Amino acid sequence: MLESIRRNRASGRSHALARVPARAALGSAMLYHGVQKLRDTDQAARSFEALGIKPARPLARATALAETFAGAAALLGVLTRPAALAVLVTQGVAIAKVHRPKGFDNTKGGFEYNLTLMAIAAGLLFAGPGHVSVREAIERALAPRRLAGFVKPRRRRWSRALRIALMLLG
Repeated sequence: MLESIRRNRASGRSHALARVPARAALGSAMLYHGVQKLRDTDQAARSFEALGIKPARPLARATALAETFAGAAALLGVLTRPAALAVLVTQGVAIAKVHRPKGFDNTKGGFEYNLTLMAIAAGLLFAGPGHVSVREAIERALAPRRLAGFVKPRRRRWSRALRIALMLLG
């Protein structure tokens, strides 16, 4: 029985850390791409214009902000589901407008890498950020505290609304 308890504790720890590598990979890639576009919005706008995406400048800025937000949110593990949606949209457009004609192979400019980012984003969209995340820390901070296990805590209305919002946004 003691061995079973030890195994469950180890499994629980590894389960708690399971989504961290996915969030780190997706977050760092998207943050890099977003910040790169924010630093040189004119270049991004010229690229969008060349691809026939109009109005180029506002859409380039929106893409840069979406990618930066998605990267930071994924790394922190807060607002993970909206971040995943942003990745799915931006990478879907990238595949459609840039990478699809070049095929699958990333070394030839294909969509292999974009598809990988989309797969990670889809996983986080369905599963949420996991236990090791800012979202989980906020959830723990808002958890009602019980005195001696039998006194019902006083809840504030805003905390219930915030819990629901956190659950939906993940």
